[in-house]
Amino acid sequence: MPHSITLSKITWATPDGHTLLSNLDLTFGSERAGLVGRNGVGKTTLLKLVTGALSPQAGSIAVDGTLGLLRQSVQVGPQETVASLFGIVEALGLLGRAERGEAAGDELAEADWTLEIRLAAALARVGLDAEAQTPLAALSGGQRTRAALAALVFRAPDFLLLDEPTNNLDRDGRRAVIDMLAGWRAGAVVVSHDRELLETMDAIVELTTLGATRYGGNWSAYRERKRLELSAAHRDLADAEKHAAEVARTMQAVAERKAHKDSAGRRKKARGDLPRIVLGGMKRRAEATSGANARLAESRQAQADEALASARERIEVLQPLTVAVPPTHLPPGRTVLKMEGVTAGYLPERSVIRDLSFTMTGPERVAVTGPNGSGKTTFLALVTGALRPWAGSVRCFTDFAVLDQRVSLLDPAQSIRDNFRRINPGADENACRAALARFMFRADAALQVAGSLSGGQLLRAGLACVLGGGTPPPLLILDEPTNHLDIDSIEAVEAGLRAYDGALLVVSHDEPFLEAVGVTRRLELSAQ
Repeated sequence: MPHSITLSKITWATPDGHTLLSNLDLTFGSERAGLVGRNGVGKTTLLKLVTGALSPQAGSIAVDGTLGLLRQSVQVGPQETVASLFGIVEALGLLGRAERGEAAGDELAEADWTLEIRLAAALARVGLDAEAQTPLAALSGGQRTRAALAALVFRAPDFLLLDEPTNNLDRDGRRAVIDMLAGWRAGAVVVSHDRELLETMDAIVELTTLGATRYGGNWSAYRERKRLELSAAHRDLADAEKHAAEVARTMQAVAERKAHKDSAGRRKKARGDLPRIVLGGMKRRAEATSGANARLAESRQAQADEALASARERIEVLQPLTVAVPPTHLPPGRTVLKMEGVTAGYLPERSVIRDLSFTMTGPERVAVTGPNGSGKTTFLALVTGALRPWAGSVRCFTDFAVLDQRVSLLDPAQSIRDNFRRINPGADENACRAALARFMFRADAALQVAGSLSGGQLLRAGLACVLGGGTPPPLLILDEPTNHLDIDSIEAVEAGLRAYDGALLVVSHDEPFLEAVGVTRRLELSAQ
């Protein structure tokens, strides 16, 4: 019998009373389903409800099968090893005693002689070079994520529940997870913004404030369906605008006819050729008819306005962000950045970067790539002057702006508007509001305090403040900009960067992002 996860009429609210999921119906079968949606819409909450870590205020959840959950971060104790994560410390201890001839007869009957082979196969499946006794504290965050995923695969659950499994992984780690899921034949529910990973899915489930919508097929199929929905929404908007105009013309014609009849009635009354009782009846009927017509007209106008507003709202939800930013006028031949024979690090006995030379000229778009630990963050620290080289020279010949994962150029205590005016002191209020509106911070949205924004909103606000001014810096430096962002936010960032004509230096493992922003060259770093 096929395994399944069924959520029926689920409602869940935060402790402060904010309803996150309302009357939600959703079923997952033995398939690989990508769960997408904006940050804060309830994707992680849904996984917690399925596992029982949270209880719904209403509705029911039925799970037919076993579950294996991978959280966004793997917390480890100082004594924990890979074997601890797999839950096989005692079983490996038994094998060790058996090999030394120290195990009793009844223990030998319980020994799993395939354990070490299956452990090695699970680790190999996620591309992790580790052993059972490897301390988890000795692994990087990305390696621990891979180890935790290998432990899930080792247990062979009926459903994998994965929450952003490729976050903080380098290129090899992402590829290992993608390949593993591509070959997974049981059920999987994967919360992710990684479009490469979502291409391996059998279905995409989009979670919004209105509920959940299932789209058959992978990410490309989902985007095509959304494109068709956008085309239909444009047609609906055109129809709504046409209908609203027709209602307005009809109301105008009715008003003109009424004005004409009223004028004729006043002329008859002035001539005095009708009895007063007849005139009184005509007046009452006219008033009643006028009132009914006014109510009908108001109802039709309200319906037309509501349909028009709904069509416009749907367009705003479906329409990808496009922005126009002022030019930097960076000429093609100008040297932007030059590094010669640079060696640097943090500990005297161990360099992170050794004898590196690199030149960036004109509006190039360069991706800095390499495995975790290869020195990408160190490279950016050298470029920005946060770290001085031990040997060699680093020279930046233009103004630049840095957008790190925390968008630390924004003051978290200030509003988006105030941050913009601080970063662009020459911009007046109208220019500020126009620039922020291009990045979807309209009216009161521009008054939100930076510290209250989600990750996606924060990066979009940072881009607005850097690129929306009268003269954007000729060099923009980005450090893993898509980590922890939802897909809508990633696509908004991509749109802003496509409109930027300056030089771009970006550290990222997200290949679709690098392709979307038009990277023209790569600097591949290797671990020392």
